[in-house]
Amino acid sequence: MSLKISWVPTQKIIERSNIHQMMQKNGFDSYMEFRKWSADQKENFWSQTVDNLNIFFNKKYESVLDISKGVEQPEWLKGARFNIVDSCFQNHDKNIAVIFQEENGKLQKVSQKELKNLVNQIANGLRNLNIEEGDLIAIDMPMNLEAVAVYLAGIKAGNPVVTIADSFTPNEISVRLNITKPKLIFTQEILQRAGKNLPLYQKVIQAKGTPKAVVVKVKDSGVNLRENDLYFNDFLSDHQQFESVVQDPEDLITVLFSSGTTGEPKAIPWTHITPIKGASDGYYHHDIHQGDVVCWPTNLGWMMGPWLVFAALINKASIALYYGAPLDEGFGRFVEEAGVNMLGVVPSIVRHWKNSGCMEKLNWEKINCFSSTGEVSNPEEMEYLMQLAGGKPVIEYCGGTEIGGGYVTSTVVQPNIASTFSSQALGGEFILLNEENQLTDRGEMFLIPPVLGLSNSLLNRDHHEVYFKDTPKYKGNILRRHGDELERLENGYYRVLGRVDDAMNLGGIKVSSVQIEEVINQLDFIKESAAVAVSPKGGGPSDLVIYYVEIKNDLSDEEKLKLAKDIIRKKLNPLFKVSRLIKTDLLPRTASGKVMRRKLRDLYQSKH
Repeated sequence: MSLKISWVPTQKIIERSNIHQMMQKNGFDSYMEFRKWSADQKENFWSQTVDNLNIFFNKKYESVLDISKGVEQPEWLKGARFNIVDSCFQNHDKNIAVIFQEENGKLQKVSQKELKNLVNQIANGLRNLNIEEGDLIAIDMPMNLEAVAVYLAGIKAGNPVVTIADSFTPNEISVRLNITKPKLIFTQEILQRAGKNLPLYQKVIQAKGTPKAVVVKVKDSGVNLRENDLYFNDFLSDHQQFESVVQDPEDLITVLFSSGTTGEPKAIPWTHITPIKGASDGYYHHDIHQGDVVCWPTNLGWMMGPWLVFAALINKASIALYYGAPLDEGFGRFVEEAGVNMLGVVPSIVRHWKNSGCMEKLNWEKINCFSSTGEVSNPEEMEYLMQLAGGKPVIEYCGGTEIGGGYVTSTVVQPNIASTFSSQALGGEFILLNEENQLTDRGEMFLIPPVLGLSNSLLNRDHHEVYFKDTPKYKGNILRRHGDELERLENGYYRVLGRVDDAMNLGGIKVSSVQIEEVINQLDFIKESAAVAVSPKGGGPSDLVIYYVEIKNDLSDEEKLKLAKDIIRKKLNPLFKVSRLIKTDLLPRTASGKVMRRKLRDLYQSKH
């Protein structure tokens, strides 16, 4: 691939950066030497990082890192007592915490004091409904002010929050409720997107096992609530004081979901430690400063939703939330008028902007950097994105829900090359191995634990089996599996090639091939199927291609493809779009009967 430099930092940008300040403090002139030190001297690096982020402790930790139980079960900030939400409210009361705008509405700003009062009202409302410390609550809402406040309130009150993407179908909502069994769910009557009213509350109550619901009212929705459900405004307490529940570092705060290679999604716990990883990536790699405005179209059901909350608020920045779809000039004007400094994207959104030209008349000069995650990006589209703000870098960012942030990323102190990652993330380390478990420049990525933020458990799976079983060792170190394939380029930068397992990223959401196939196999004309994600030759978001063995039928190819698209949209997620449906006589299998999806992916790429 081309290694054309797209952006070079000025000395002023370098000297202003949080990375440079940390390098100066520790006597480093070379970024790469500093990065290596951050991985080799983890305790020193993370101790200083906790101080840089001003993490609030009710009782300070006795040790930064204890690996007496082994690197698979590290204890970070051992002995500490705190609630991570308190670190989100250390700015001045009058400073802006949230900027939001409804579609075709006016820009509105919420101060830190106003957000904190709302959070406390919600926390008191939980107690008024007899939600006790340790009870789980759920959120299935768009990313709006109420969702952010509910999320923070649950954690503050010691009620772990189960996050569910608002795009999921009743069936997928049921799966997540069944795994976690929350006592209460927060949702909204409808979603208003691009002039359309999309059902949300109805989807939630159609799911099996839906608990009592607290529902945000939307004007003229025409929705009727179940007998025991109540509206958000009726749920809110008038009392605006609430003492944070002080907990141990490894106590549960959030349950997020991420697909592996089996049908049921992995239920991944986040603890009070996890947000520190995301906030540190925001501080160092995205160079977020006090008073900045951070915007990332996302949802609490995807890890970037909680990431946005913590990375912005812990760094004393504002969260910018646009309630409509980020696909037209309305969103662009919001970015301009809100004064966004760091704008995150999913590559498929940028493709839409480029094709439509909808953002080209706007003034995005306040943007200091972009960030891109969720899908493999395309260099041409990322260079286009840079120019929308007059030539600003794109921080490519790749990680995982079970990481709490990124493992490979970019910085504002290094030259930017579109669609590449300039650095392993600070505070951690990984290696690339080929199929013979030898070091390589193109192969599977393995993390070298411990790294602050990595999950230590799963709610519905054996954590050791998923991440550590049968992994090779490197220089005596235990390695942790993640499932991504990377290439290290000649200049030391990285390129993410996709997944090595049977998971895929579609529309920024990870889903397993098995989940796709279980739905597709319900179609009458399909005997069996294999779903693969295929990256376009020029790079960019993956296409969903499905190979299938046919049951005799009279349908046309167009009718079959339409049925496939409809069933995925209705039973899984409308964001997952089937690109191709390809008939085959047999699916290739291993001697043990496992479908060789990688062979199908290679076959497709060789022909297209």
